[in-house]
Amino acid sequence: MSLPLIDATRAAALLREGRATLVDVREADERARAHVPGSAHWPLSRLDQAEAPQGAVLIFHCASGARTTQDGAALAAKAGGCDAFAVQGGLAALRGAGVPIAEDRRAPLPLMRQVQIVAGSLALLGAVLAATVHPGFIALSGFVGAGLAMAGITGFCPMANALAAMPWNRRPA
Repeated sequence: MSLPLIDATRAAALLREGRATLVDVREADERARAHVPGSAHWPLSRLDQAEAPQGAVLIFHCASGARTTQDGAALAAKAGGCDAFAVQGGLAALRGAGVPIAEDRRAPLPLMRQVQIVAGSLALLGAVLAATVHPGFIALSGFVGAGLAMAGITGFCPMANALAAMPWNRRPA
């Protein structure tokens, strides 16, 4: 069982009419950068802690719609007896449908984007240095690739943990 899709225009109308609750399933670092004010927050990593309101219409969204589609069965199960939908196109589509979005450009980029930037930069640097300075620098690209493969297989990413500890990613107490 998965969630039926709802287009952003219809979702926006239900929200304006007060007939639905919008639920953001993105992680806290993504939500800190942009979110719909008043939306509920059920990060997929802590879905087991979420409580569905009785009798509500729930509209789930992520950044693009991919996660709500991929995890639709778990979200539908968590919604219990509520009518539940996934926004086709996610937050970007909601923005296009006129739903107000609160943005904080001072918030750090989401952690996975930081990992992609650092890993991609290191892999590119290794390739450029191998081509221009010494072939041994290709090991840098190989090391980064191996680290990404290990992170994908195990779910443990040392680079993400290191970046999470950086001062720009720490939240004030």
